[in-house]
Amino acid sequence: MVFWGYVIGKASVWLINNITLETEGLYPVLTLGIAIFTYSFTHFVGGNGFLAIYLCAVIMGNSNMVKRRSLIKFYDGQAWLMQIILFLTLGLLVFPSRIVPLMPTGLLISAFLIFIARPISVFASLVFFKVNTRSKLFISWVGLRGGVPIVFATYPLLARIDKANLIFNLVFFISVTSVLLQGTTLSYVAKLLHVAVPAKVKRRIAHDFESGDNIKSEMQEIILTEGSTAAGKRIVDLHIPPAVNILAIRRGDMFIAPNGSTKLMPNDVLHVLAEDQQSIELLKQALDIKLVK
Repeated sequence: MVFWGYVIGKASVWLINNITLETEGLYPVLTLGIAIFTYSFTHFVGGNGFLAIYLCAVIMGNSNMVKRRSLIKFYDGQAWLMQIILFLTLGLLVFPSRIVPLMPTGLLISAFLIFIARPISVFASLVFFKVNTRSKLFISWVGLRGGVPIVFATYPLLARIDKANLIFNLVFFISVTSVLLQGTTLSYVAKLLHVAVPAKVKRRIAHDFESGDNIKSEMQEIILTEGSTAAGKRIVDLHIPPAVNILAIRRGDMFIAPNGSTKLMPNDVLHVLAEDQQSIELLKQALDIKLVK
């Protein structure tokens, strides 16, 4: 249910930003508990637990939260672990002897999906967006990579409907065919359609940055005066532009590695990394701060 996913997502952001836990390692435990509660509660009241927890995660992922960096690292590792378990479990459900008789039908369906159904759906979905034809063709070629179609094919097995094994084996074969044909030729197709990004211009961004989506090019030191509007507030409450990172705070003779819960004090010197000079100026205007150098 969309309503409960939205409500719990907003409540979760507030809780994480206002609770004080003894160790940083407890924040992933807290968010994991929130995830379990979101799914189970929504399912209990008759809603869609998967949709609710997805919406909850979208809201949390796009909000300013404390300990964001450690949470991202923790769940990145958990995501890889879950993928390993997922494919191990799916592999145990597959019997090659049952797939061989379905290969002719599977190849026909795969050809239809690859060359007709997916291109039509991609071009129809992007008709209102400014995407060139070469990019649309490349998106069409991406295909059914991953375990999601196979996971969906397990639902008929769980429901014990007729022909459930046929559906699962057929979907498994189609997905594997897509991986072997489309997945292994993505680089070649990208070069053929001239949509590949040259290696020398690919972004290289340190993984420890709080916001790793933008290349930063301006580094400044900012001092918080006694009358600064940011003094006494936590970083997470300041709504700092996404193009700005606070790398360190000098407070007297000490340097502080900041996170979202760090409270700024008068006369703190912020070492700021920003996308451009304009971002620095916007930060200075919003927080009533002045440039040191």
